[in-house]
Amino acid sequence: MSQSTTSTPATAAPVNSRTRVITASLIGTTIEFYDFYAYATAAVLVFPTLFFPGTDPTASLLSSFAVFGAAMVARPIGAIVFGHFGDKFGRKATLVASLLTMGIATFLIGCLPTFENIGWVAALLLLVLRLAQGFALGGEWSGAALVATENAPQGKRAWYGTFPQLGAPLGFIIANSLFLIINFLLPHADGTAQRSPEFLAWGWRVPFWFSAVMVIIGLWVRLKLVESKTFSTAEKAGAIRKFPLGEVFRRYGKQLILGTFFMLATYVLFYLMTVWTLSYGTAAPDAPTPGLGFTYVDFVIMQIVGVVFFGIFTLLSGPVADTIGRRKLLIWVTAAIIVFGALFTVFLLPQGDPKFTGALMQGFLIFGFTLMGATFGPMGALLPELFPTNVRYTGSAVAYNVSSILGAAVAPFIAVALWQTGGGNPWLVGVYLSVMGVLTLIALLLSQETKDTAYEDNLT
Repeated sequence: MSQSTTSTPATAAPVNSRTRVITASLIGTTIEFYDFYAYATAAVLVFPTLFFPGTDPTASLLSSFAVFGAAMVARPIGAIVFGHFGDKFGRKATLVASLLTMGIATFLIGCLPTFENIGWVAALLLLVLRLAQGFALGGEWSGAALVATENAPQGKRAWYGTFPQLGAPLGFIIANSLFLIINFLLPHADGTAQRSPEFLAWGWRVPFWFSAVMVIIGLWVRLKLVESKTFSTAEKAGAIRKFPLGEVFRRYGKQLILGTFFMLATYVLFYLMTVWTLSYGTAAPDAPTPGLGFTYVDFVIMQIVGVVFFGIFTLLSGPVADTIGRRKLLIWVTAAIIVFGALFTVFLLPQGDPKFTGALMQGFLIFGFTLMGATFGPMGALLPELFPTNVRYTGSAVAYNVSSILGAAVAPFIAVALWQTGGGNPWLVGVYLSVMGVLTLIALLLSQETKDTAYEDNLT
């Protein structure tokens, strides 16, 4: 009887199932963005009062935003560190480490004493933990995007790449829904359900503590991953670089710059829609820098409605990008973002009828979050496609996170300053978004399509 030379299932290389790939790439970014949104909400609602008290509410808010933006400075450092180890030793371990770092930092924020307890040291500790959050997110996104795209079937890279992106809207909905539930359970004496004494005393801490539960679930999923065939092939070929960052700067500087500017308009839009609008929408009409005067609860519900469109169009963008190409889709979406910036005064100025003001604001949020989904979704495939396998983690992570400094780190701060300069009129904020959109559009026009880039065997 002749012996078969066919490999048996027992000797076959382990692979990640589609469900495992999607779940591992989605759940990690959902947790990471949940943690970030929990901080973003508290940065508007709680931290100006508890960590940066003062006689000028705007100055307190700006101080809170400054700490919020400081995390973006730490993100490129995290990208370099996690990217280095991800390109040298594999994606799995770095994804576990980034998730643990973010989870521990977020939990500890919920344990911090306030300015009333220990003075300025409270703000310093908040800054340290915020930097740890940024460091962790610097390594998270690129690793999750690589898990998704390096395990994607042929012709579906952009579609698989939308799943880590979907973590952004899901994290927003979970974090803000939890804040709303806590607010409703701890109502204010006047019935507004906004910033009650109990909420300021301990209620705001619960979302930060809850992250521990989500981290445990995420770790359980990620520890079951095996390395992708793409990375294993590079490892067997002896193509692993000792210093991936040096290779990126030496050979892929153009791709690094283009990738950074690809994300610029996306980042600015992202933080205007999630952070600045919360300040503008809830500021009183008679405040020193007037806003629209919505209650926190009403406005966050409106935001959640808009974020649903964010999630839908994130998913829809993947198949479209796989069909017509990433570049063509993003050129059209970026042009729409430029136009959207010019329409801020159409949507955001108060009207005589409060219901009409609310309808315009809701339309603004739906329009903006729809564009956010359409521009954010394809980035999960586009940025990794700019770099070969053995420096892909480092290259895509650095481009993504350097853009966070140029965009996200300063966007809320600049937006508040422009809002003040306009005397409450947000037209300058819209101009700011449009200018960032023009820079992104120029980068896209200078680039080439990456849809058909060799991915599995692309090595330096």
